[in-house]
Formats: sequence, structure tokens, C-alpha cells
Amino acid sequence: MNLARILDEAARQYPERPAVRLDDLVITYAQLDDLSARAADWLRERGVAPGDRVGIMLPNVADFPVLYYGVLRAGGTVVPMNPLLKAREVGHYLGDSGAKLVFATATAATEAARGAASVGAQAVAVDADTLAEIAARPSSPEIVARADDDTAVILYTSGTTGTPKGAELTHANLQRNAVVATTTLLDLGPDDVVMGCLPLFHSFGQTCGLNAAVAAGACLTLIPRFDPVTALKVIERDRVTVFEGVPTMYVAMLNAGADSADTSTLRLAISGGAALPVEVLRGFEQTFDTVVLEGYGLSETSPVATFNTPTQRKPGSIGVPIAGVELKLVDVTGEVGEIAIRGHNVMKGYWQRPDASLAALRDGWFHTGDMARRDEDGFYFIVDRKKDLIIRGGFNVYPREIEEVLYEHPAVLEAAVLGTPHPTHGEEVVAAVALRPGATAAPEELREYVKARVAPYKYPRHVWLVDALPKGPTGKVLKREIVIPAEVRS
Repeated sequence: MNLARILDEAARQYPERPAVRLDDLVITYAQLDDLSARAADWLRERGVAPGDRVGIMLPNVADFPVLYYGVLRAGGTVVPMNPLLKAREVGHYLGDSGAKLVFATATAATEAARGAASVGAQAVAVDADTLAEIAARPSSPEIVARADDDTAVILYTSGTTGTPKGAELTHANLQRNAVVATTTLLDLGPDDVVMGCLPLFHSFGQTCGLNAAVAAGACLTLIPRFDPVTALKVIERDRVTVFEGVPTMYVAMLNAGADSADTSTLRLAISGGAALPVEVLRGFEQTFDTVVLEGYGLSETSPVATFNTPTQRKPGSIGVPIAGVELKLVDVTGEVGEIAIRGHNVMKGYWQRPDASLAALRDGWFHTGDMARRDEDGFYFIVDRKKDLIIRGGFNVYPREIEEVLYEHPAVLEAAVLGTPHPTHGEEVVAAVALRPGATAAPEELREYVKARVAPYKYPRHVWLVDALPKGPTGKVLKREIVIPAEVRS
């Protein structure tokens, strides 16, 4: 099974239907399949052989799916990379994976070239003329045969716990996750239009956006850089039926409001990447008259492991395991334990990191580091990252719970709860908060608001206001980059 076959099959079934759209550019399935075949020829000419790694350092532009399926078609392994990476980081990704080639967007060409040169790789700039250059090449329609467990994509983890590691995802991992976890669960079909504002270099956007849309014959409409007003206008213009985003996108769109665009075509929205506050979920459903389904997964699980469904869901829950996947809680304390996952979605291992692979994949189960509880109906509820747990005076405080309370305050746009060292309690609970435009609320007011709603040991003793919280490329809040003010630390 070569993952590129999902495009070949879609082109046979839906040749004239739109596959990818970016503003006025519309590429049909027949055209996308043909362009990927010509890209494969270009890659072979550059010496790319089956099993070779190729970096793709692009935003959400039409060149991404062309090169992605072109690499797979030639039998290569895709190494997706954030176009914001600097030369040092590019060198790590290419050097660690052994990639001999990286395609980089024009704005990142200098950093890509410097990083590639440092490890003896080659960087190719992708610009407005690249698609035309590919279209003028000879076609190599052959799809190189690959085994189910051959590596299709190496996705580098965010590196929150050290140097980024490459999760090896196989052709079978990604094909089954796109079809079983997304296309089937969301009932995607050729009449659907999926919003592609999630980065395609990330597992969520790649599986649930690109591969799922292609497997269903749906149209993926791209936004290179997320902006809530732009997203709402694209929903109206392209008659988007399925929106996919991370919580910060939902917060931003909810804050922008529904009055700026006609979003009546939306039938479904899905959220992942981080826990979606229940207050945000309910507000989005009411404002945009649609259903929001929350799922859960990691780069190492292709990524989807659990999902709510339209007929089986609980707000605030990450749902139940998808077909063919098992979850269990390990090292349970009270109701809370660490999630371990087993199934067809679990990675092969970390690229050339046998020790890290053995540590994460124990007895056939992938240990996630995420803490959760399971209710009597089998639904899982994320409590927090294991490493984010705050222990105050011997009591466990889960930031997610306190953040949920802060989001209920009408003035709060974004909130992040952290632990900071304390001489007698071990750790103290603190919170950084960004307010809605035009809203006012003093830190003391927010602290008292939470204090009235949680146990005495849980509320944040210190609250400070920020313009915005730092975020990663997918829009996920990066708690490690939040600067705690000196007066809070003292």
C-alpha cells in the first residue's frame, strides 16, 4: 500500500471535481494526480530513490499536496517542516533524517539553503512559477510499490521535552487513520468542502485535512496563514461544510462573530491539538449553528486516537477510541491515569532513536504523557499533560480545570495556568490571561472569580494580563514560552 494510491483512486472516480483550492486557483483531481506524477519524475531526475527522505518546508499552498504525493509516488519518505524554521533547525531536521533534498517556500529559501548546506543537502526554492515548471515536465505515472510498514512520513515532534524526534509513520498508519478515523467518522464525501487552515506540515492538517479530503474525493480549500476574518470569508465564498481547527482558532472565530460572513453551509466542526474549553465549544455551536466534535491524538498516533461522533458525544470529552484502537489508563491515582494507546495508528518508532522508542513503546503500548480520566460510558476526559501537573502543598492541581473556569469569565479571551516554584508549598498556581478586545477585568477580579468556584488550594494566587499568549505553528498555546513576571516568581 502506497499512500499515494488514495489520490490515484480519487482521480479515477472524480477526475473533474475540485481537489484543492487556494483563492482563484482550483486544481481538479485529474490535474493533481497528473502534477504529482510529473513531480515524481522531477524527483527521480534529482536522484530520489525509494526510501529516500525529502523535506517539504511549505505553508498551505497548492505546491504542498503536489510535492507530498509526488514524493510518495516516487517511493520516497516525506519530512514535513515548518517554513518558519531557522537554519540551525533546518539542519537538524535534514541531518537527523538524512534527507538529501528540501523544497522550501521562497520566503524561507535563505534559511533552508543555509541549513541544508550545513549537512550536505540541497534546498530547492518553491515560488509562484514552480507549479508551471512541474506541469511542463514529463510524467512518471508509476506509483512505486511500498510495504504497509514502510515509512511514508517522518513527523518531528515539537521538542517540548528536548531535541525534536522524528516519529516514523507508515503508509498503513496514515491511510487507515485518514479513512477510518476521519473520512468514515465525519461522513466525508465528494460534495464536502473542508477548510484547510491547519498547517499541512502538521499531523492534524495532513491526516484530517489533506489525506481525508483526498480519500473522500472532497475539496480542500487552503488558507496559507490563519486569520479568523479570512477564514469566515472563505467559508462563505467556498461554501465550506467542515471546519477543522485547534482551540485558539475557535476562540478567534468566536470573537470575530458570525455577522461578518454567511456560514450556513457548515455542517460540522472538529477540534484537536489541545483541550477545547467547554465554554468555547458551546459558544461556537450557538454562534455558528453547527456541531463541534472534539478528538484526540498525537504525531505518534497518525494522529487520531479518539473521537466524539455526531450520535455519540459528550462536550468536554475527547470521545472514545476509534475503530481498531485501544486506550487504557496506567499509573492511576484516584480517577486519573496516563493514557496508553495501542492500534493501527501507532508509529513504527522514533527515527534512529531506539532508546526513545523503547521508552515510549512499552509492551506494545504507546505511553503519551497525557493524563485523563474515563467515565462509566467509556468516554475519556483529558485532565492535563503529565509534565504540566502542578503539585501545591501535596495536592494535585490540573491546569485544564482552572483554565475552564477562567474561560467562563465574560472578559477572558485566552488563559494559561502554570506552576511556579514556592518555598513552602512546593509549587504555586499562577495564570496568564488575555482579555477580549474592549473588555476590562482586573487581575484581582479574575483571581476572586476562580477562587469562588474551586477548592481553596486550586485557585491562582497570581494573575497577570498579557496582550496574547505565545503559540506554536498549529495555534497551540506554548506554555514553556510564557514569561512569568518577576513579582509573581518572588
